Amino acid sequence: MIAYLNGEYLPPEQACVSPLDRGFLFGDGVYEVIPSYDGKLFLLNEHLDRLGRSLAAIRLPDPMPDGGWAEMLERLLQQNPGADRSVYLQVTRGAAPRDHAFPGQATATVFAMVSPIAPQGPAVAGAGVSAITAPDQRWGRCDIKSVALLANVLARQQAADHAAVEAILLRDGLLTEGAASNVFVVTNGVVRTTPLGPAILPGITRAFLLGALRAEGRDCREEPVPEVELRAADEIWLTSSTKEVLPVTRLDGQPVGDGRPGPVWREALDRYRQERYRLMHGSAGRDVTHD
Repeated sequence: MIAYLNGEYLPPEQACVSPLDRGFLFGDGVYEVIPSYDGKLFLLNEHLDRLGRSLAAIRLPDPMPDGGWAEMLERLLQQNPGADRSVYLQVTRGAAPRDHAFPGQATATVFAMVSPIAPQGPAVAGAGVSAITAPDQRWGRCDIKSVALLANVLARQQAADHAAVEAILLRDGLLTEGAASNVFVVTNGVVRTTPLGPAILPGITRAFLLGALRAEGRDCREEPVPEVELRAADEIWLTSSTKEVLPVTRLDGQPVGDGRPGPVWREALDRYRQERYRLMHGSAGRDVTHD
């Protein structure tokens, strides 16, 4: 594997960052995860727009304006050939003497690496996945894609301790999102998800899926989801750039709906993949399957 660090393409074991880097000392940085299929970055502009909003929110000047991001990421993909990949991209405020206030002089640290995207596999379509609920103990600006993810890490480990793939977070009796995903619920055919705001990340897959389903006439609503309605939902899904659309069939050990992936999830995954193929190849293309 070849990674990128501050203008160099090199093996990750040779990529060295100063121990005074503010990302290491304070979590003072932001990140993105961008999927690619058949060597093409998917929804690149949307991901870069969100990166720009995160950088602006933490008052960190964009270190690669005027198309620099796309050029670097495409070159990195070329040096890591393969099928489906995701690119992890991190920007920190750089190395400086340790002080909570911004340094007067510092150069941003830019790092990127490529990882394979694991396919869902037939077991997901047949049985779905398990999730737990947990209190949302994160900070108040979850709309910033910050590298400071300790609360998310602890929630995901809590899920792993219960043989679950995700922790679905609750705050003040309402659904927010997953530790590393957005969450959708389906009740009587109506798709609902938490509205955008400081409490959740504006997921790229979340927005793309909403657009695809609404284009087909599906009733999709961005509105608060009380915990009691989450637990009574017919279907629950998780979405992210690497998960696509995952059906949750057990929540806190109890079945969701009839305990199997539901028909609206199957429609949603089909629509997501069809629209992804159309966007990347210019046509509706082939039929999709729940692989």
